[in-house]
Amino acid sequence: MRKLGAVICGAMMVAGLVWGCAPRHEYVSVSREMLGTTMHLTADVEGVTQQEVFRMAGEVDAEAKASMSIFDPTSLLSRINANRTDSVDAHIAFNLRLADSVSRLCEGRYDVTVKPLVEAWGFAGKEHGRRPNVDSLLQFVGYDKVKIENGRLVKADERMQLDFNSIAKGYTVDMLAHRLEELGAKNYMVEIGGEVVCKGLSPKNREWRIGVETPFDGNMTEGDYLTRVVQINEGALATSGNYRRFYLDADGRKVAHTIDPRTGCSVLSRLLSATVVAPTCAEADAFGTMFMALGADDAMAFVEKHPHMKVLFIFAGEKEDDYEVYISPAMQPLILE
Repeated sequence: MRKLGAVICGAMMVAGLVWGCAPRHEYVSVSREMLGTTMHLTADVEGVTQQEVFRMAGEVDAEAKASMSIFDPTSLLSRINANRTDSVDAHIAFNLRLADSVSRLCEGRYDVTVKPLVEAWGFAGKEHGRRPNVDSLLQFVGYDKVKIENGRLVKADERMQLDFNSIAKGYTVDMLAHRLEELGAKNYMVEIGGEVVCKGLSPKNREWRIGVETPFDGNMTEGDYLTRVVQINEGALATSGNYRRFYLDADGRKVAHTIDPRTGCSVLSRLLSATVVAPTCAEADAFGTMFMALGADDAMAFVEKHPHMKVLFIFAGEKEDDYEVYISPAMQPLILE
């Protein structure tokens, strides 16, 4: 039995008791596949059927994939990476600018140009093999080597490639939330693969309650291991961690999917996962990945310099299956005790 202690990561809604409160709105709930994972939403869209919301979510899924997928060779981002076009759309332009701002805050420890390294290490849909020659790939990495000019992506080297997997899922959650508001929703929860945007009240007539999962290696459950709950009535939550996407190399060493763009190697530290609450899910998504790239000590130092950050870090304890938790002062009021 794993020791849960004070540990949480990932994201899902947590059920609870309703103390005599009746919902003030009629809600619809929709679930479907999206971005290669699952999507769940609950919203008070008066006069809009469940089928219409389901169809809207499908349209958002198709739009996001057509723009930012690195797995679909026909997507705009894939064609940009293959130098078949240099034109960007509004989605790519927004995410590149947001990624650039996060990269500058952490001096490049977060970087969406790491795609050659991510692939070489056996992630982003590629098979892993022997240890890659990272030195030959680092020349194609650097957030300051790409920019947008007049609607076109300019690369310092045509072999550079972008990977928005650290931001696009959160951005798509924001897209869905925006479409729900266009349909008239004032209260909603949207979740894709554990990344969430909430607004207003839940069907239980209270703030939305978001739980997070225990970060033990290979945990693929959906909320079976929870020890904290975050209450949100406006904003987004996202979690990054290496406990699901990793493998052991031929020498038995763990290789995680978070890559340090300075060294080209996998980032392994005492920091097992980082949960971030932010105004938008794209921001929460990017900052969560940034903290994992920073590692334990530098992540803590960053929060000390930016006390407004709402974060929850899970660290490996001194004993196996033991964990330590840090909740920033800004995050503390959102934690359900």
